[in-house]
Amino acid sequence: MSLMLASVTGPDEAEIAVRQGADIVDLKDVTNGFGAVSLEVLQATISAVAGRCQVSAVVGVLAADFEQVGGVALSFAKAGAHYVKIGLPLDDNRRDWIRAFAPLMHGPKIIGVMFADDGADNSLIQLLAQCGFAGVMLDTAHKTGKRLVEHMDIPTLSSFVEAARSYHLVTGLAGSIDTPDVPRLLLANPDVLGFRGALCLAQNREGGIDPDAVARIRSLIPGIARDTDSDHDCSKVDYSLLAARGYSIDTNPGEVATDRIFVRDFELLTSVGAYRHEKNLLQKVRFNIEAKVCRVDHAATEMSDVFSYDLITDAIRLIVAQGHIALLEAMAERIAALLLGHLRIASVTVRIEKLDIGPGAVGVEIVRARTETVAPVNQVHSYAGPLNPASGFFNLKVGA
Repeated sequence: MSLMLASVTGPDEAEIAVRQGADIVDLKDVTNGFGAVSLEVLQATISAVAGRCQVSAVVGVLAADFEQVGGVALSFAKAGAHYVKIGLPLDDNRRDWIRAFAPLMHGPKIIGVMFADDGADNSLIQLLAQCGFAGVMLDTAHKTGKRLVEHMDIPTLSSFVEAARSYHLVTGLAGSIDTPDVPRLLLANPDVLGFRGALCLAQNREGGIDPDAVARIRSLIPGIARDTDSDHDCSKVDYSLLAARGYSIDTNPGEVATDRIFVRDFELLTSVGAYRHEKNLLQKVRFNIEAKVCRVDHAATEMSDVFSYDLITDAIRLIVAQGHIALLEAMAERIAALLLGHLRIASVTVRIEKLDIGPGAVGVEIVRARTETVAPVNQVHSYAGPLNPASGFFNLKVGA
C-alpha cells in the first residue's frame, strides 16, 4: 500500500494537508528547487501537526555544500523531523558524497532523492543501503511541467522500486504527478507517492495548496480505516488479495452495473515461446484486452470515478518487462491476474496473438472473473481516516 506525501511550505499548508487526509507532510522551500525551510518553520509545523501524521523535510542538495547540508540534517532531526530528504543530482563526486555522509546516519533517518531528469541511477541504490540511508525516492529536478511518467515508464519505475526493496530501503515516487498518473503509479507499488503541484490551485506549485485538490488526490490512493487509538499496522493489508476474493470497500447488495474498457490491437516486441530458438528472439505480439469495470453510482466527474485504459497498457508492459515467458497462456494469466488486482474490475478478457509465425496470427484468449460477486462501487479508493502516528510513515513492512 502506498502512502500520500504532501509537500508543504509551513504550518498553515500542513494543517490543510492533514485535514484532507495526507499521510505525510514534507517541508520544502518550493521557490528554491530542492531548498530547505528554516528551522523555525519546521518547529512551527511539527507543533501544528501535533503528532497527527509524520513530518519529513528537505535539507538541500548533497553536492551543494556538504557541511551545510549535514548541519541542517542534524538540526532538523534534533527538532523532531522524522525523516530528512537529501537531493542526489548528477555529479562526478556524488558517490564520495554519499560515503562521506555515512557517519551521520546514527542521527537522522535520511532519504536519498535521485532525479529522473538528472542522472537517476539504480546502481546507487546498493551504495545508499551500505551507507545507512533509510530510503530512496525518485523526483524531477526541473519543474517544467514534464511529469515523472514522461521521463520513465511504469516498468522502469517498478524496477526502481523492486531494486530498492531488495536492499530493504523505503521507496518513494514524486515529480509533477498529475491525477491520471496516480492509478498508474500505484502499479509500481511504491511505499510513498509525493505531490506538490497537483495539490495547488491551477497546479501552480508556488501557490498555496487547495483543500479540494488535496482531497481529490487523496481519493485516488487506497486507504483503510485506521484507529488512531490502536497499534493497527496498515502495512499488513493486502489489497490484491482482497480484490481477488471479490471484496470492495462499499458492500451494498444488488446487481453490479459495469462498463467495458478495452485496448485493441496493442502491439509490442516480446520475448515469448517454448521453442529454444524463441528464447533469444523478440517477436511481434498483439494484445486485445477488455475489462468489465464496476460503475460508480453517479456521473463520472473525477479520475477516481473512472478506470483508465492506461492501466491496461501499463499492465501489459509490466508483464512483458519481466523477461522471457514460455507460454502465451502463462502471459495471459499474469496479465489477467494483475488487472483483477484492481477493485473496480469484475472480469477481464485477454487475447494474445503471435504475428510472426506465418501468414496468419496464432494465439490464445482467456476470460477470468472474480469467484465472488463484486458489490457496487462508490469510491473504492476512498480514504477513511488519519494515519496512526505510532506506526510511522516509513515504518511499514518493506514490500507491503
